Amino acid sequence: MTARPRALRKAASDAENRLWWILRNRGLAGHKFVRQLPVGPFIVDFACRSAALIVELDGGQHADSESDLRRTAYLNTEGYSVLRFWNSEVMAERDAVLGAILRVIEGFPSPDLRFAPATLSPLGRGQIGRRASAATHKE
Repeated sequence: MTARPRALRKAASDAENRLWWILRNRGLAGHKFVRQLPVGPFIVDFACRSAALIVELDGGQHADSESDLRRTAYLNTEGYSVLRFWNSEVMAERDAVLGAILRVIEGFPSPDLRFAPATLSPLGRGQIGRRASAATHKE
């Protein structure tokens, strides 16, 4: 399962490359992100495993997409919260996008984001969700 993610990284959109430039090497407040991570049958754009957060970038073909709703529902059942941005948002307002990602990680998401929080309790999230929940709730 490494060939497809590798091909997707090579064929990344301008928006993906622009966002990855900051997210890589713990560039967003020290949070580690990976890109093109396989999660079940899907390959997600970016993931912060410690926060159980997936960030997806969407082009116009994703408007009102039923398959995206099913994908998000599946990722939620796996214990991941999903945050979506339009490619145009990343290209025009990258700093605002980064701020929104950081607010979600810190537990203060804005209600106007395209954000689907995982609805499972930390105990129902499997190993990834328990680890993320423990990291988020440390004092």
